[in-house]
Amino acid sequence: MCKIFTALELHNKSRNELSALFRTVTQELNETNPDTAKRRNRLASLENISRAMLKPSQP
Repeated sequence: MCKIFTALELHNKSRNELSALFRTVTQELNETNPDTAKRRNRLASLENISRAMLKPSQP
């Protein structure tokens, strides 16, 4: 089973960490087959990472 990155896990990551994670998950997404749980989990993670990147940085 493939891990989903949650908002809580992403909360304290820096912009650079989020960008690197986004690239990694995108690469992993490209290796998945359509209509699989692994693909859905990767897409969910990318959505969560994208949301985390939109939030203002912590001081």
